[in-house]
Amino acid sequence: MPKSWMVVWILRATGFLLGGLLLIPGKVTAQNANETVKMFLDCGRCDESHIRTELTFVDYVRDPQQADVHVFITSSFTVLSGRQYELSFIGLGSRVGSELNLTRVLSQDASGEETRAVINEALRLGLAPFLGYSDAADEFSLVYGEGGRPEADEILVSDPWRHWTFNLYGGDFELDRESNRTVFDSRWGFYADHRSEDWKIRFRPYFNYDLVRIQREGRPNVRSSITRHGLDSYVIRSLGPHWSVGFFADYVTRDDRNLRHWLTLIPGVEYSVLPYDVATRRAITIVYRMGINYTDYFERTIFDKTEEWLPLHELDATVMIRRPWGDIYSGLEGAQYLNDLSKQSAEIFANFSVRLFEGFSFEFEGSFEMIRDQLSLPLGELSLEDILLQQRELATDYYFSVGFGFSYTFGSEFANVVNTRF
Repeated sequence: MPKSWMVVWILRATGFLLGGLLLIPGKVTAQNANETVKMFLDCGRCDESHIRTELTFVDYVRDPQQADVHVFITSSFTVLSGRQYELSFIGLGSRVGSELNLTRVLSQDASGEETRAVINEALRLGLAPFLGYSDAADEFSLVYGEGGRPEADEILVSDPWRHWTFNLYGGDFELDRESNRTVFDSRWGFYADHRSEDWKIRFRPYFNYDLVRIQREGRPNVRSSITRHGLDSYVIRSLGPHWSVGFFADYVTRDDRNLRHWLTLIPGVEYSVLPYDVATRRAITIVYRMGINYTDYFERTIFDKTEEWLPLHELDATVMIRRPWGDIYSGLEGAQYLNDLSKQSAEIFANFSVRLFEGFSFEFEGSFEMIRDQLSLPLGELSLEDILLQQRELATDYYFSVGFGFSYTFGSEFANVVNTRF
C-alpha cells in the first residue's frame, strides 16, 4: 500500500512538471511564429483602454525595453485654442534607427470620441512601417484621401472670431456638511484668450469664496470666510524663434493675506535657448521682468504701512524636457523690491519622473523657497482660531517641500487585455 501510494505521487509530480515544461515553449513558439509587433504606449492624455480595444494588431507591453516600437505622444495648445498632438514612433530592438513623427490638430470643441478617433487613426498610420515585417501586414491597406490642410491665412480668413476664445466657468462648487461642521468652497470666473503665431493675449477675472462654520455646544460658534478674487491678464508678442516680449497686469484682493488691493504692472522679456517650435518637448527659457506694485492693506502692517507703491524686478529660469525615458521640469525663480534690496524671495524647484531600468520608475518633486518679503503681515497678535483656520498669514523665513516615490513592475510583459468589470 505505501509503495502504490508513492508510485501515484511520482506519476502526478512528473505529469505536473511535464505540463509546465510544455506550456513554456508553447508560449515562446507562438510569439516567434506570429511576429506580432510589441508596442509600448507612452501617453499621459490618452484613453489607453480604448486604444487597446480598437487596435488589436499589436501586443502592448508594460516597459519600453520589451518593445519593438515606443509610441511617445505629447500635446500642447494651438493658436486656435485647440490641441495639437505630436506622435513619435521610435524603433527599438531589431528596429532601432526607425523613427516616424506625426502631428494631429484638433479644434477646441472636439469631443472625446472625436479625439479618440483621430488618435487611433494616427496610431494605425504610424505603426504601418513597423508592421511590414509581421504577419499583420497582410491585413492592412492604406487609402489616401484627396485634399489638403488649409494654410494659416485661410484659417484666419474663415474664422469670424479672429482667434479669440471665451470660457465662462462656475462648476467648482463644493459643500461638505456634518452635524457640527459646514464647509463650502466655490470657484467661478471667465477666460478671454487670443492665440496666434505672433500674439498671445489673456484676460481672466476670477472669484473664490471659502466658508467654514463649526458649531460648539455651550460655546460661541466659529465662522471663518476667505475671499480670493483677482484678475490675470497679459499681452505677449513674438519677436522670432528665440525672443518674446510681454506686459502683465495682475490684481488680487485676499483677506487671508491682508490684501485689500494688490496690483502689479510689469513688462518683461523672454529668451528661449531652443527654438519655440520644439518647446512642447524641450524648452530652456530665461525671463526678466521689471515693474511696479501697489498694495492697499486691510490692517496696518508690521512695517507700519497701510498702503505703498514699490518698484520690483523678477528673474526666472526654467528647464522642461519631455522624452521617452521620462519628464523633467525644474527651475529657479527670484523677486526683489528695488527700494529695499533686502526684501526678496528666491525659489528653486525640481520635478522629474524617469525610467531607470526595465520595470522600474522613480518620481521626485521638491522645492525650497527663501522668503524675505512678507510685507503684508498685519501688526498685532494672531488668535488661535486665525492660525488654525488659516485666516491669517504666518511669518516664516523659508518654505520647503519634498516628495518622492518609485514603482517596480515585473511579471508578464503583455498588457493587451482590457477588463472593465467592477
